[in-house]
Amino acid sequence: MITTDYVPGSPCWIDLGAPDVAAAARFYGSVFGWQLDPPELEADGYGVFRLDGKSVGGLGRLTQEGARSAWMIYFQTPDAEATATAVERSGGSIRVALFEPDGEGRMAQLTDPQGGQFAVWQPGTMRGLEAVDVPGSLCWIELYTTDAAAAKEFYGSLFGWQTQDTPLPGEGGAYTLIAPANLGPERAQGGIMGLPADHLALTGGRPYWHPVFAVADCDATVAKVTEGGGSVQMGPVDMPDVGRLAVCLDPSSADFVVLAPATG
Repeated sequence: MITTDYVPGSPCWIDLGAPDVAAAARFYGSVFGWQLDPPELEADGYGVFRLDGKSVGGLGRLTQEGARSAWMIYFQTPDAEATATAVERSGGSIRVALFEPDGEGRMAQLTDPQGGQFAVWQPGTMRGLEAVDVPGSLCWIELYTTDAAAAKEFYGSLFGWQTQDTPLPGEGGAYTLIAPANLGPERAQGGIMGLPADHLALTGGRPYWHPVFAVADCDATVAKVTEGGGSVQMGPVDMPDVGRLAVCLDPSSADFVVLAPATG
């Protein structure tokens, strides 16, 4: 589950870099009922997606030449500068140097040693997402990687995550649950999935994080995705003890998962 206590190492914010922010706002508004604040963005502007008035993510224009449209996961840290330095010392890199947006906090965008992109947030006046783990909001995060063992070592050292491997059906290997330091498995906030490079076509074989959004009805949400010009990579499918889910792409091929959690 994702929570709003935002302990160190927990996901605390997400945002989307989109080539057409107006089109992205229309798409996610139709799928999840989000409203963009402000409704229209300047060329280099940044907006906040809101659900019932509460922030559920951010939106900005994709400006990096050659970059793909994608959701960025931000992890809470008490010291963004120290975390960025630790990433470099571990073989990763700093993509966007440390800066302070409007005094709300300090952030840096980083790349892990295998090429997976993520960001860190040191809270100031803004702590993080205001709505999580309810329909239309972030409820889980996932990393797809060709080297799950290396990812566990890197992120475990960086954030102190606790990990637990869960066998997948058949010959599917294991799915690694991740939880913040010193908290039990009931606070698992995401997973690491090892996959061969040819299964990571979106990034040319590089690892990538993506968000999982809770929904009340997976099939109905998938219908809205396709009606809005998006597509479905997998599902909808029922996963025992997890729920019904689908892996989706928005019209600009940014990936996300929708999940109607299992009940009972």
